[in-house]
Amino acid sequence: MRLDDIDTSGVDVEDQRGSGGGRGFPMGGGMLSLGGGRMGCGTIVLILLLFLVGPKLGIDPWQIIGGGGGGAPVGQTPQAAPAGPEGGLKCEANAASKFSCQVLASANTTWEAAFAPGKYREPKLVFYTRNGQSGCGAAQSAMGPFYCPADQGIYLDTDFYNELSERFGAAGDFAQAYVIAHEMGHHIQYLTGIADQVRAQQQKLSEANGNKLQVAMELQADCYAGVWAAKNKDRMDPGDVEEGLRAAHQIGDDVLQQAAQGRVVPEAFTHGSAADRMAWLKRGLETGDPDQCDPFQTVRLNQ
Repeated sequence: MRLDDIDTSGVDVEDQRGSGGGRGFPMGGGMLSLGGGRMGCGTIVLILLLFLVGPKLGIDPWQIIGGGGGGAPVGQTPQAAPAGPEGGLKCEANAASKFSCQVLASANTTWEAAFAPGKYREPKLVFYTRNGQSGCGAAQSAMGPFYCPADQGIYLDTDFYNELSERFGAAGDFAQAYVIAHEMGHHIQYLTGIADQVRAQQQKLSEANGNKLQVAMELQADCYAGVWAAKNKDRMDPGDVEEGLRAAHQIGDDVLQQAAQGRVVPEAFTHGSAADRMAWLKRGLETGDPDQCDPFQTVRLNQ
């Protein structure tokens, strides 16, 4: 994807690199990341770990699973993340950082045009290494990229791009762009009130039905990522679409569950199957219309 001429000077970037430590959650000899809202976002193993260990680390699992999901947790005051080193490495630290900033700058321009004048608010992009701090609690590389609605931040350890390529077999710059664009999708859900509506509804439902709404949230964010790409077709290279679809497939709940536990548990999906994630990303790519991104109409709740 050709984004070299994108001006990143106006991107709101916070740099926490160099201020963290530790190694996150080591699992199976390596770091386990999810797809979707945190990419980022979906295996049962890490979800269970988040609920068991998360509170001890200051993490609200419901804020992290799936990326968007309303405001700050009840009783928790959104906390500002600590500032990074003086001057900050920020966008120019390395090629991955620069590309991430360029994707966000492009997405800001694209989505601002979809809102009434003065109604769009840009998210901030927070870089961290291994450990960081967000308005939703601790940030860990093991969680993968995620969106925190409490401070409207997209949190990213760019080492995830290597894992996306080497562990998940989803290489390419558009696969990386999809990561940022998906998290931007959660920001759009926050700005439009969709995230708050879903969170409120989930609190009234069973876990299984709540998961169905969470899946719809993730699929909509995938579709929004496709809308952004469709609005920037002139910047795409041959093979970019295939890279994005490959990434969506590799972070499908069924693919991740099969790899992690040797079986698939559909009722425990929180991000959507590989087929569904590909389908909704493709819908956004083909229509370029956010109004066509409504997976909630397909949700059938259990009685």
